[in-house]
Amino acid sequence: MDNQEEYIVPLLPLRGLLVYPTMVLHLDVGRDKSVQALEKAMVDDHLIFLTTQKDLSIDEPVEDDLYRMGTLTKVKQMLKLPNGTIRVLIEGLVRAEISEFTEYPDYYSVQLKTHKDRTDRDTEDQALMRTMLEYFEQYIKISKKISAETYATVSDIEEPGRLADIISSHLPLKLNEKQEILELIDVKDRMNRVIEIIHNEKEVLNLEKKIGQRVKKSMERTQKEYYLREQMKAIQKELGDKEGKTGEIAELTEKIENAGMPEHVMLTALKELERYEKVPSSSAESAVIRNYIDWLIALPWSKATKDDIDIAKAEKILNKDHYGLEKVKERVLEYLAVQKLTNSLKGPILCLAGPPGVGKTSLARSVATSLNRNFVRVSLGGVRDESEIRGHRRTYVGAMPGRIIQGMKKAGTINPVFLLDEIDKMSNDFRGDPSSAMLEVLDPEQNHNFSDHYIEETYDLSKVMFIATANDLASIPGPLRDRMEIISIAGYTELEKIHIAIDHLLPKQLKEHGLSKTQLQVRDEAIKKIVRYYTREAGVRSLERQLASICRKTAKIIVSGEKKRVVLSEKNVEEFLGKTIFHYGQAEAEDQVGVATGLAYTTVGGDTLQIEVSLAPGKGKLVLTGKLGDVMKESAQAAFSYVRSKTLELGIDPEFHEKYDIHIHVPEGAVPKDGPSAGITIATALVSALTGNPVRKEVGMTGEITLRGRVLPIGGLKEKSLGAHRAGITKIICPKDNEKDLDDIPESVRGELEFVLVSHVDEVLEHAIRSEGQE
Repeated sequence: MDNQEEYIVPLLPLRGLLVYPTMVLHLDVGRDKSVQALEKAMVDDHLIFLTTQKDLSIDEPVEDDLYRMGTLTKVKQMLKLPNGTIRVLIEGLVRAEISEFTEYPDYYSVQLKTHKDRTDRDTEDQALMRTMLEYFEQYIKISKKISAETYATVSDIEEPGRLADIISSHLPLKLNEKQEILELIDVKDRMNRVIEIIHNEKEVLNLEKKIGQRVKKSMERTQKEYYLREQMKAIQKELGDKEGKTGEIAELTEKIENAGMPEHVMLTALKELERYEKVPSSSAESAVIRNYIDWLIALPWSKATKDDIDIAKAEKILNKDHYGLEKVKERVLEYLAVQKLTNSLKGPILCLAGPPGVGKTSLARSVATSLNRNFVRVSLGGVRDESEIRGHRRTYVGAMPGRIIQGMKKAGTINPVFLLDEIDKMSNDFRGDPSSAMLEVLDPEQNHNFSDHYIEETYDLSKVMFIATANDLASIPGPLRDRMEIISIAGYTELEKIHIAIDHLLPKQLKEHGLSKTQLQVRDEAIKKIVRYYTREAGVRSLERQLASICRKTAKIIVSGEKKRVVLSEKNVEEFLGKTIFHYGQAEAEDQVGVATGLAYTTVGGDTLQIEVSLAPGKGKLVLTGKLGDVMKESAQAAFSYVRSKTLELGIDPEFHEKYDIHIHVPEGAVPKDGPSAGITIATALVSALTGNPVRKEVGMTGEITLRGRVLPIGGLKEKSLGAHRAGITKIICPKDNEKDLDDIPESVRGELEFVLVSHVDEVLEHAIRSEGQE
């Protein structure tokens, strides 16, 4: 295989630094041409050529100022720093030599010829590798400036050329010596040169050791520190770090002491700082340690915002931002009240569960405002890697803390309102189970000692107010669901949607579309029509889109000069939004035999449901149609059995099941229908069909039936009542056990409806079926 390839890539000259192939390290780039070269590389294929300047003082080097041999590298990451410089993470790929040098106004470009190391090994290579590793191990033991972990990492390398490069990068060599090794293309020559250098360094270290032991006895402590600092400065100067780390170390020490860390964390940070001081700047480990120290300093350890506990003010903020959602608001106000009394309550962990578009995320933001706390949001949708929550171990290249610690850094305080958005969208695969990692985060008994793999030291999350949002509770694992206080948000009623549209959505859309209230006036009845006939949802996103559509069309009318103002009423809604999209059930125009009106609850609110029963000559076959679910089929069978058992009392032919086939149908057959609330409606329609007495048109009903005729409670009475009111029904029959739910129904609706509370089917039939001679 040919070991040479041609490339044309941008050039980045380095001052006082040299990069070997396979090395991964951070660089800070500030010169204009270098920045342009980087941006050119990012636009193309992320490849850039790094070579070292012969003279460090030259700001704009030309071809003769650069070594011809360098390293072709790949840009892995690029980050703009506040001081204007750019920090990049680069990975060395292969030795390369400049064939042709081109200077553009903005950057330098070079044509390269690469020199790949041969991959085969002979016995001489193996002997040289063993010798080199043995010498390096002896050097580490004498030097004590390189950790044993470094040797363990190096000893695993099997390629001779790469081994020589990596060992060279850890040796305190002058720049010209490192360049000499870089220019040795032959692997054997390179290994021989590295062995020679390590041997010389060992000799120097042994001499220094002897001298140090001789002088040690007579040297006072202050003289010793001064001597070591001066020696360190000299070494750093030789390595190309002109300024040294002295000033930087002092600054970092001050930041660590002022960060408010717990004592054990501070000791760890100072220990890492001591390591950082000893590691050469050119070493990849230096950037890793510095990044870790920066994270420890940046995290809030003790800084907190003071809660503004004013119940009336908090309630005012919550009511201003959100209409309805009373249970959530009440829970937040309860938390504030207890916090004011105890001043030491742990942060609660709430989970707002409900369909999309009902304001779960924006509600969490309002909670933060009402508490006077910082707000931070982390989206968990699609997270399937445990390390996203717990962070990566620092042994990995590009390791980072998890999203929880990142969020705390962003928040800047130890007591923010922390929103875990879409917690039900996490999934697991071979990289771990992130929902299991969340267990520690969301356990009030454990999260004061939360452990992140990157930070390693425990972090206190107990003062954080966690708010999670979810659409589907069933997809959240049981142990995780158990740690949260679930607050269900069923969706908005029609009245609530109208209020939200008038008070929040319409003003927002007017502002976004550059319209004033005089240019577009929307009547309340128009909004009511839009809610009823153009949207069908639990939230208000679709409603907002329809209002945005009206605003766009209005803007076009005004800009084109057709009109100066637009008034949207119930009559001209269709001109703006087209024909109606949805329709709702309506009460029957007259009493019908074998047709009863049931009340249904859906994810987008309440609606009416017509249940039809027809009889045909047959042998008692029961046919159910209308795409009914299992629960609803069982309700029909229970109603049928009850009617059979009560034929005499109801005045029905006892032999009807042997004379007739009975067909029960629920219209809109393509729509799936299920739920335990249609029992009494089916029973009423059956009795009506069998007796020939009509069902009152103004009556709607909901409730489950037992074989003995008892009426069992149901859910969603508020939504069902609103749907019935909209359909023109005036009397609602519901289970007696649902009496407690009547308080949830808005007063304006409750005043126009008559509620009949029943505990037995006999009472239902009495109110629902019109007997002969009855008006």
